[in-house]
Amino acid sequence: MIKLIIGSKGSGKTKAMIEQINHAAETTSGNVVVVEKSMKLTYDITHKARLIDADEYKIAGYDMLYGFLGGLLAGNYDITELYVDGVLKMGNHDLEGLGKFLAEVDALAGDNVKVTVTVSADASALPESVKKYA
Repeated sequence: MIKLIIGSKGSGKTKAMIEQINHAAETTSGNVVVVEKSMKLTYDITHKARLIDADEYKIAGYDMLYGFLGGLLAGNYDITELYVDGVLKMGNHDLEGLGKFLAEVDALAGDNVKVTVTVSADASALPESVKKYA
């Protein structure tokens, strides 16, 4: 299951996600994993959530990000919540490619993993392939 947090830069997407991450870390019976570009959230989220810097693994493009997320889920069956912050930065701001990426991640996560993704764009600029997850 995928949920998007959509809005332009400075609209409070990351703040909303931080609240969701901290709440999930306190209430879920599994693991909470956060993937972000750079380590901006280090002091904002609880230590109970695993924070991963995409830059450390040289993730560039949706294909690499998909493979990385697949590896995370394959290596740890206890992940119940997965958060991706700044997906457009990692995907080179490719809105059409984002729709394909979200469909692939949705199939990968299935019903067992809740995936939340921040998208820094105006909702009206998003293609239908992305809007269906909003």
